[in-house]
Amino acid sequence: MNAPTAAAARADIASFFDRVTGTIAYVVADLAARQAAIIDPVLDFDMKSGRTSTTQAERLLAHLAAHDLQVQWILETHAHADHLSSAHWLKERVGGRIAIGEHITQVQTVFRKLYNLERGFLPDGRQFDHLFKDDEVFNIGGLEMRALRVPGHTPADIAYVIDDAVFVGDTLFMPDVGTARCDFPGGDAATLYRSIRRLLDMPPETRLFMCHDYPPAGREAAWETTVAEQRARNIHVHDGVDEAAFVALRTRRDATLDVPVLILPAIQVNIRAGQLPPPEDDGVSYLKIPLNVIGRKA
Repeated sequence: MNAPTAAAARADIASFFDRVTGTIAYVVADLAARQAAIIDPVLDFDMKSGRTSTTQAERLLAHLAAHDLQVQWILETHAHADHLSSAHWLKERVGGRIAIGEHITQVQTVFRKLYNLERGFLPDGRQFDHLFKDDEVFNIGGLEMRALRVPGHTPADIAYVIDDAVFVGDTLFMPDVGTARCDFPGGDAATLYRSIRRLLDMPPETRLFMCHDYPPAGREAAWETTVAEQRARNIHVHDGVDEAAFVALRTRRDATLDVPVLILPAIQVNIRAGQLPPPEDDGVSYLKIPLNVIGRKA
């Protein structure tokens, strides 16, 4: 990895934790240039009533307004299964380009078939403004950020690197929680292990920012750790755990996990870059729930 640059030290990172979904969204900014990127924003969704709301997204808007920030990018680390994205809603209000990894097309192809989506939905990534390639560099004001492909949880996972900070998406959790599941379509435990090694081979002091935290009883939610802490204490991939051992552990654990509560409503929105499905002839958008297609596990 390249040595940290002095310019990148100007990056300001603000975090926004949503207790309902365990998601952390971020605003990363060059305060001097008043330019910002939003990472993994949440659209509130009540499963019982089918209603969406924008409480979490409005927290981001308030921060942007308080610091007079212009949004250049709205970045997704992957097509989330545990929350709906507010990327489209935010773009309509503050602009910015919605971006994700280029392998989102693989995810779209799988879920287009699962949901039997409308003929006009094409699994080519056009729903997003930009599809990142591995190691692609882009800018937030005067800061350089890099997209790092880290598949395994899904084929499309991307981490975002800026100086000594990495937004890791669903590759790693806090050390006492471990790592992401790999039993979604296109997921693979061996691939995730190699992706995690890309992260843990970075300098020990590198800061890692989680996308989610599901804290054990007795611990408050947390979302920042370091490479050194992960290598020493991660319950799944600490130093000394080789690929075979990780794959065996991850496979056993995934076999015990329930399907995420929001996976069926979330994915069909998130593969559209946060847009709801097109309204039908009554003017209402409908989310589809395929019956008897997936089992207890995702």
